[in-house]
Amino acid sequence: MLPPGRIAVVIPSYRVTRHILGVIAGIGPEVTRIYVVDDKCPDGSGALVRNSCADPRVRVLEHDENQGVGGAVMTGYRAAIEDGMDVIVKIDGDGQMDPRLIARFVAPILRGEADYSKGNRFFDLEQIRAMPTVRLVGNALLSLMTKLSSGYWDLFDPTNGFTAIHAGVARHLPFNRISRRYFFETDMLFRLNTLHAVVVDVPMDARYGDEVSNLKISKIVTEFLVKHSRNFVKRIFYNYYLRTMSLASIELPVGLALVVVGAVYGIVHWIESARAGVGTPAGTVMLAALPILMGVQLILAFLADDIASVPKRPLHKTAGYERLPCNE
Repeated sequence: MLPPGRIAVVIPSYRVTRHILGVIAGIGPEVTRIYVVDDKCPDGSGALVRNSCADPRVRVLEHDENQGVGGAVMTGYRAAIEDGMDVIVKIDGDGQMDPRLIARFVAPILRGEADYSKGNRFFDLEQIRAMPTVRLVGNALLSLMTKLSSGYWDLFDPTNGFTAIHAGVARHLPFNRISRRYFFETDMLFRLNTLHAVVVDVPMDARYGDEVSNLKISKIVTEFLVKHSRNFVKRIFYNYYLRTMSLASIELPVGLALVVVGAVYGIVHWIESARAGVGTPAGTVMLAALPILMGVQLILAFLADDIASVPKRPLHKTAGYERLPCNE
């Protein structure tokens, strides 16, 4: 049995007319409201749902311009918050996500154990074999980048779009600044970390049918690398210098400085020795190696502190947090 709570489901709708009615039909009675967001779908999926779906829980929202999956989800979030929902689940309309798992995603949030839950298709090693190799390798690489940029070192499968969030936390997200396209799921993790929200992975199986994915991992790795680097710098600044100071705030810059100084010193003297045709003295090598080794040690210490600082206390349990106004 789930703890009591009003559950909403948001379904971004773009070129999913073959599957979306089946997805809606599979959503169980535990859900209070279903928001289908037609993101200027050229196939008219919003009209299809409005004309063919008799489920009274369904509300169709339509965009005048395509805003991407992130924009569609933000529209659904706003509607769910306005309607007084407690937990908001996001699933895709292409049939890759099993609606029967909704209860599994909302349970840790309703029990007060997490603020946000997301799917993890890598939990069952046997199920991983069903995942295409390119997608498997791409997700592994993206997961590593996400750990660095978001600060959630215990999470995997960052592009998984099966998620649930407490409405009291969702209202504090900067809706107008979250990435609108394929970087949406990973940018959400970065934004949640800046709020110190608790995020958990929910094991799920990978499902692949006749749906066509618009996400080509091989084409977005470079773009994602740039955006992850930007978010990493912003997260470090926000969490270690703007909001608070700790030993980790000293370890990172000192460690980086020592590595740079040691590397520059070593390279300069190696070039001078090469030009002179003589071997580099052992003392010079040690003077170059020592700061590099010390710097690496400090950087590793910073990473250990960063891993240990993953949020553990659910944000929505903070007294009075839910009553603050929605952050646009």
